[in-house]
Amino acid sequence: MKIRVGLLFIFLFKILNVDAQEIFTPPVKASQAFIKGEKLTYQIKYKFIVGGITTFSLNETIYEGEKVFHALATGQTTGLANTIYGVKDSYESWFDKETNLPYKSVRDIHEGNYKKYNEVIFNRENNTVNSKLSGIHSVPAKILDLTSTFYYLRRVDFSKVNDGDVIFVNMYFSDEIFPFRIIYSGKETIKTKFGKIECHKIKPVVEVGRIFKKPDDLTIWLTDDDNCIPVQVRMNIRVVGAVYLKLISTENTANNSIFLNQN
Repeated sequence: MKIRVGLLFIFLFKILNVDAQEIFTPPVKASQAFIKGEKLTYQIKYKFIVGGITTFSLNETIYEGEKVFHALATGQTTGLANTIYGVKDSYESWFDKETNLPYKSVRDIHEGNYKKYNEVIFNRENNTVNSKLSGIHSVPAKILDLTSTFYYLRRVDFSKVNDGDVIFVNMYFSDEIFPFRIIYSGKETIKTKFGKIECHKIKPVVEVGRIFKKPDDLTIWLTDDDNCIPVQVRMNIRVVGAVYLKLISTENTANNSIFLNQN
């Protein structure tokens, strides 16, 4: 079962035809949901099979004279899946601490004998990106990359979002613009290794086809606290069934929570 970080987090999402009034970009909170040194580790599971590990690490650095967040997302297969597929992917983003907008992103893919590396620079003054592989492209204002999208969702002010509202985001991934929508589905308490957690439930709209049967076959649960951590992802995949991405450990979270920085 070959699963990539990009597949797990949003790169298949496509906008569907909806009334423009239904789509909005909600306000984001001040950057208090995460701090430098945070590390989140997830386990990819299908029934009782562990297929891989995904981690999100966040630090601070200086980019062109400015203090920014540097995020690194990695995903790799484990056990038998690693023997068969040998996947080790990483995605990096250097993004603004206040706006969450990326300045630079890196994609480094190793999947068996297949390798791909690319760097993308975001020019906010003229709304373009410069891809090492494909050159300069015009993009919408406030466009995000894959990794900064993960952190953007954690800053959404869900107190301003109602059940059924649609969160709209533009993302640049694999040298393409991906406009997509995420439907807010209220709150739900779920069981985790940390106990029962009340969560915000969101459903990114996915493309129906080879992987998904229905546009709501992907669900993400984010903790209803000041950290707003994605604690579980469920993907209902054709033929295979439900595949889960579950949080298994945290380090250096920004706010007091039930996780208590367990490992």
